[in-house]
Amino acid sequence: MKILPFAILTATVLIFTSACNRTGTRAKADSTPISADQSDVEVGTALVTTRPVAQTLTLSSELVPFQEIDVYAKVAGYVKTLSVDYGTHVRKDQVMAVLEVPELQAQLDEDNAAIKAQQDQVTRAKSDVDRTKAQHNASHLQYQRLAGVSKTQKGLVAQQEIDDAQGKDLAAESTVAVAEGAEQVAESQLAVAKARLRHDQALYDYSKITAPFDGVVTQRYANFGALMQAGTSSTQSTPLVRLSDENTLRLVIPVPESDVDYIHVGDPVDVRIPSVNKTVRGKVARFSVDVNGSTRTMHTEVDVPNPDGKLVPGTYAEADITLSRNNSAVVVPQEALDRSGDTASVLVVGPDNKIEKRTVTMGIQMPDYVEATSGVAKGDQVVVSDRSALKPGEVVTPKQVQQIAYGASGLQ
Repeated sequence: MKILPFAILTATVLIFTSACNRTGTRAKADSTPISADQSDVEVGTALVTTRPVAQTLTLSSELVPFQEIDVYAKVAGYVKTLSVDYGTHVRKDQVMAVLEVPELQAQLDEDNAAIKAQQDQVTRAKSDVDRTKAQHNASHLQYQRLAGVSKTQKGLVAQQEIDDAQGKDLAAESTVAVAEGAEQVAESQLAVAKARLRHDQALYDYSKITAPFDGVVTQRYANFGALMQAGTSSTQSTPLVRLSDENTLRLVIPVPESDVDYIHVGDPVDVRIPSVNKTVRGKVARFSVDVNGSTRTMHTEVDVPNPDGKLVPGTYAEADITLSRNNSAVVVPQEALDRSGDTASVLVVGPDNKIEKRTVTMGIQMPDYVEATSGVAKGDQVVVSDRSALKPGEVVTPKQVQQIAYGASGLQ
């Protein structure tokens, strides 16, 4: 019975000795110094890389038709036919209305009659020329024969007879000249009659009011039977319709004076129309090349294509103009920057895993990353996690994390 207490005592001593050995081993392990390349401080980092960056200017304005005019009648008359109305799409030279101008039709009939009469005069004049030429030829031949006989056979023909033949020849020649002059006068009068017909025909053609360009009718001012005055005075004349060219729209934007140097003809512009949730690519088509003294802005126009006609003049749009661009800029995430006024700095994990604080010069700023023109280089690891407790020279363990910033801007 005495053997049992001894066995219990022996087991207790062994357990105590084992526990002491484990405690000594842990204390020895805890006293081992940490190497220079190991640390329990883990920080999230991101690699400095290159990406395209662009500086954009966003301005709002109103879409207007590329060209818009009020179409007037060129001659006075009553509206006989009207083939267009609000919203009618027309092509260039398409007839939109026809005016009734009876006096012009009567004038055309008179002109045609005058031309026919003058053509008859020309015909008679030509006949007179032919007749007088024939008479002149006969008298001229008679005179030549008598003159020839007189030279070869002296005294056979009386001189008086030769002189009479010569007089008839000269008279016939004058008659031909008169007939030819009358023919020229008749032809001139015919040309005048034809010119008058062309003039009156042009006026008559003006009774057809046509579209000067492709467009859509946005206003109609006249009805059937209305009297249209010739459009020589806008205060006395009423237009037929208002025509707008909406295949291409203009976006007139006021560019601030500070950005004028960045504007060039042909620059691409992204035009966003919130009302239809649509973005259209346009381009800078023209600008005024001077700054308005009162607004300190430059009149700039962007041509916006509208082939399907879904864009409506008068709606507001926002234009994004690219002022400057760098396709291979060195960029750092916004999360890595510590800003103080106009300066910024980042914490960089060096090759020896020590923290370095560097001042960076910022260039173009994007929503999620910033161009760094100095201070960092491609391949550097910048700290993007909490940096408040970190100090320069501190050894850390970097852990590269996925950075949304490098793919969120959408700039390609």
